[in-house]
Formats: sequence, structure tokens, C-alpha cells
Amino acid sequence: MKLKKKGEEAQLGGIKQCMMVLKWTTATDFDLAAAYRAKNGHEGLVYFGDKGNLNAFPFMEAGEDKGVGDTGGDNQEELRITKFDEMDFIWLLCWDYGAIEKGAQARFKESDVIVSLLDDKGTNHAVSLDTGDLGNICLVATIDNTSPMGAKLINDSKAGVLKGLNDFSEIMSIINA
Repeated sequence: MKLKKKGEEAQLGGIKQCMMVLKWTTATDFDLAAAYRAKNGHEGLVYFGDKGNLNAFPFMEAGEDKGVGDTGGDNQEELRITKFDEMDFIWLLCWDYGAIEKGAQARFKESDVIVSLLDDKGTNHAVSLDTGDLGNICLVATIDNTSPMGAKLINDSKAGVLKGLNDFSEIMSIINA
């Protein structure tokens, strides 16, 4: 299913594991990251600087960093989750690392960012970035795993501005805005 517009949702059901893929071709150093809130209340961030662990908490791991140096072409970053039932929320983030270092605006509007989720049942959901807002970080989608009916994927397409990656609370304030 394709979620092209902000606010669109897809039911994921009772998935156990999945892989997220960020794809883009524009000459920008975008990165895929996942902030999370576990069922036990613990919050954290998995990204190229803290890749996580598939075999221990948080049971998610970021792949290789691509597009470094604003390289255009067929860029792709991956993030895997092996124990989905441990999480209440997973927020899928895309940021322009060079813009975050400077506290500058990113080029989301001119980009072709798509985040795909492939679950353990073989279902693929693609979320297109749908924002003209200025920022250097974007909450592309939320995975809400709090319902007894199973998880759902929501296109959030919400941008914000960070100056560096030093403060997790700044990322959470963008998510919760």
C-alpha cells in the first residue's frame, strides 16, 4: 500500500519483524533513523551513530550510511527490527546530516524521499514525504503498536529543525509537536 498524503494510514496487523528502507536520488546526505518508546517506557534512538542491536534490546539495527557528501544517485539506507512486540511506538525519521550540523534548513521539498516498510508477511508499504515545511529533520511516519488489533503505519510528514544530534529531547519535541 502507498501512503502518499500526510495522515494516511495502513494496518500492519500482528507483525513480528520488519525492515524499513529509505530511498532517494537527490544529492543530499539523508539518513534513516528510528526513535522508539518500548512497552516498558524506555525511549531511544537508532541511527548511524548508535546502530542498535538485532539480538538484544532495542532489537533494531541501522545499516550502512549512504549519500555521504551529498552524493546523488540511487541511495538507500536500511533499518531492521527483529522483536516488534517490544515496542509501543517507532518514529521513522529522515534528516539531512549536513544541515543538522549547521542548524540550517534541509531540502526535503525538492527531494524524492520514500520510506518503505517490508514486514515478515511479505507486505510492502511505501510512505512518500508530503511536506513543504522547512526543517532539517522530518518525522516521515509513525508505527503505532499500542492497539490490541495490531500495529498501524501513519504518514506524518512533519518537519523540524535541529542544531546537532546532541539532545534526544529535541528530537522528541519535534515528534510530539
